[in-house]
Formats: sequence, C-alpha cells, structure tokens
Amino acid sequence: MVGFDSNLLSLMVFFPLLWATLGLLIPSQQKAGQSVLKVWALVGSLITFGVSLIVYSSFAPQGMDFQLLESYEWVPSIGIYYSLGIDGISLWLILLTTFLMPIVILSSFQSVETRYRGFYFFLLSLETAILGAFTSLDIFLFYVFWEAMLIPMYFLIGIWGGKDRVYAATKFFLYTLVGSLLMLVAIFYLSYQHQIQFGSYSTLITELYKVQLATGGFTNPQNILFLAFALAFAIKVPLFPLHTWLPDAHVQAPTAGSVILAAVLLKMGGYGFIRFAFPLFPQSVAYFQHIFMILGAIAIVYGACIAIVQPDIKKLVAYSSVSHMGYVVLGLFSLNDIAITGSFYQMLSHGISTGALFLLVGMIYERRHTREISAFGGLTRVMPLFAIAFMIVTFSSIALPGTNGFIGEFLILLGAWKVSPVLTAVSTLGVIFGAVYMLWMFQRVMFGPMKHKENEELKDLTFREFAVLTPLIIAIFVMGICPNFFLEKMEPSIQRFIAKSTAGLVIQKNSVTSYAASTRSE
Repeated sequence: MVGFDSNLLSLMVFFPLLWATLGLLIPSQQKAGQSVLKVWALVGSLITFGVSLIVYSSFAPQGMDFQLLESYEWVPSIGIYYSLGIDGISLWLILLTTFLMPIVILSSFQSVETRYRGFYFFLLSLETAILGAFTSLDIFLFYVFWEAMLIPMYFLIGIWGGKDRVYAATKFFLYTLVGSLLMLVAIFYLSYQHQIQFGSYSTLITELYKVQLATGGFTNPQNILFLAFALAFAIKVPLFPLHTWLPDAHVQAPTAGSVILAAVLLKMGGYGFIRFAFPLFPQSVAYFQHIFMILGAIAIVYGACIAIVQPDIKKLVAYSSVSHMGYVVLGLFSLNDIAITGSFYQMLSHGISTGALFLLVGMIYERRHTREISAFGGLTRVMPLFAIAFMIVTFSSIALPGTNGFIGEFLILLGAWKVSPVLTAVSTLGVIFGAVYMLWMFQRVMFGPMKHKENEELKDLTFREFAVLTPLIIAIFVMGICPNFFLEKMEPSIQRFIAKSTAGLVIQKNSVTSYAASTRSE
C-alpha cells in the first residue's frame, strides 16, 4: 500500500495514455468494435476519475505545501527532475479534468462518425498531458506536458472539426507554441541563476522560488522573465488582445474538443500565473499589476459586447469565455485574498457552466446541423427537458445567486474594489452585458417564433444526454449553495500562494512609505 500511495499521482497521470494505447488494438471497422471502443474509452476515464478521488481523499488541507510527492532524477546534470505533487489549488483542477472527461466521452457517442480509435486515443492522451501539467513540480517537466497538450488538441480540431478546421488548428498551435518558446528560454535562465547563486542547476519550483533576481527599472531581469511567462499564460487564458485564436478554435472544434478547451485548457493560463509567474516574480507582479487589471477589465467588457452581436450560438459562448476569463485575470492581479479566492473559484465554475453550454450547443447541432440562432425558435414546445437544462446553465453563466457562477464573480468584484473602484465599476458592466447576450439568445432559441418546420420534429433529451447533463447541473447548484465544501481544501494553499506573491506589493508599499517619510524629514 505504501508503494501504491507513493506512485499514486504517476498512476493517475499516465493511466489514460496507457488505456488509450491499449484501445488502439480494438478493431473498429465493424459496428460492434466501435461500440466496444466507446465503452473502453468511457471505462478508462471513469477509472481515472476514481483514482483522482483517492488522491482527493489522501490530501490534507493543513498538511505540507505539496503532498503525495514523487521525485526522481531525470537529467541530473542540468537539474531536471521528474517531480510530481499537489496542493489545494491543483487538486480541484485535477478533479475538474477527471470529472469532465467521462462526460465528454459519453457525449461523443453519437457525434463522432469516423476514426473512432484515433479520436478516443487523442482525447485520453490529452487527459494525461493535462494531469501531468497540473501535478508537475519541476518547471521543465511542466513545460513538456504544456507542449504535449498541443498535439492531441491539434489533431482533435484538425481531423474532427468543421470545414475550416485546419486553419483553426494551425492558428491554435502556432499561438500557443510561440508564446511557450519564450517561457522555455526564461526557464533555462532561471536554472542558470540557481547555479550561480546556489552552485547547482535546478528546475524544481521549490528551488527556483529561492532565486533572487535584480529589480529596478522596466528592463530589469525579473520584469523580462515575468513577461516571458506572462505571454505564454495570457495567450492560454486568453487575455485581450491575445484572444483571437479562441473563437476560431471553438467554432471549428468538435463538441468534445470545445468542452475540454473551454473547461480545462483555458485554466492552464490562470494556473500558470498562480503556480509560476506570481511566486517567481513577486516584484514584477506588483509592477505590472494595474496594466493586467486594465487588460482584464477590457476583456470582460469587450468579450461581452462581441458576444451580443454573434449570430452563431457556439461563437457567442466562445466570446463569453473571453469575458469570464477576464474576471480571473482581474481577480488574480488584485493581489488580495478575497479576489484571488474568487478567481480560482471562477475558474472551476467556468469549467462547469461553459462546458455544459458547449454540450447543449452540440446536442442541438446534432439534430439540426446548424448553430445559427435564427434557425431555431419555440424549442420549449418540443424539447421541454432540454429547455430546462439550458435555462439552468444560462442562469449559471450569468452568475445568478444560488448557482456556481455567482460566488466567483462576487468575490472577484469585492476584492477588486479594494484596489481600483473605477476598474471594478467598469467590469461590472460585464455582468449586465452577460445577462443581455445570454438571456436574449435563450429567448430567441427557446421562445421565439418557430419559423422552420424541422424544429417541430426535434426529439427531446435522450437518456444518454440526460446522463451527460445531470452531473453538471448538480455541480452548478452544489458549488452555488455549498462553496465552503470547495474552499476548505483550497484556502490554506491560496494563503501560502498569497504570502509568496504579494511580497513585491509589500516591498513596493514600503518603498513608497520610506520615500514619503524621508521627504517629510527633509
């Protein structure tokens, strides 16, 4: 049992890839083989979810900073380790990933029509890359998993996507790759600085946290390294004006790809800021604080305004992600415990609500093969269960009290107000605009005039679709009504993160205070 516990994270990370590889041996030419392959993928994702629940039960919130540690030398000559561990921040993102993957696989049973083996192989291998990134305590190992995520997502979009799938997949790949290359250079520079200061190379984050970098002036080493990391993470969030790859990728991706992209991959940007950029470069975080808060506020309002005019439901949801993730950036750079807790909760909530929205859009697309809002109308008469589910998820998306979306946005705006009342007031417009575009879309699709005869013949939710949506709807209400269940596990880790990340803000305030005191004495 000791050996099992000591390698629990490795088991969780690599099991999906191993299971997917074995699935390649299943013949899929015949219908029976296709059914076996679908069930095989679903069972594999459920086993991974089960292992993640064991990880959850093994985690002690008040314990060590990082738990379930695994560390082995990988390239010792340059200080690279295979090092895994979790804290209260990565724990919930891991559970979000493993919770959504069985739902995504079950949702794809009818939508995927060709190349079944490849589809489920890439989906499960993507899960391995995501879980590896969330558990990596070596920054180079994180980079390997970060880049590995591009490969399966590129193929998921490029093979099973829409008519412009190759363009969207290439744009997604290039945006993420270019930003990541600068981060790689910064990683090696940090390792070199560790060698200068401590006598050995290292890419372990617990060691790199100790590295002291020169500050003072815009072009100091800490600021340059921070911007290299921030570019990679801002692209992934995505933060305005680096967001243009997202709508194309979402619209062209298959439903399963859109759900994972919105619900999990976008969270890599926020997680990267939390785990690496903030604690490694605290003075730079304070230096650029207001710039990133402004960009977050712009993303909130801009994404909402663009969503209002979208004729395509999926593109509307894609731009809503730009707006919602703007709240995450605003909260993180507010640099206080209320806003940062809200940002993390918003990441989890967005994963549930936006994932559910993409699944709902995929369900009506399978029936009508169109996502144009004007093509629908009056669906409540023929699809009442679908309409109820859509209504609940819509309320979640617009942050109605009692749903998961409310907690995160409320905490973010409350914490941001302490730093900048003006930016908070501007960001509040996103709440209003969000209600406008979501409720207007819902009204037209569900209660508008039924102009097309095809809508009269639409079938309501099947048992499989009901099973897909039910866990997400339950999660919406549990997160909205019982937030402490989630906060108890994450708060100690968030407090440690704040202590590391706000050091620059304290230094900056102290320098201002000292300057003021010296001025008065003169």
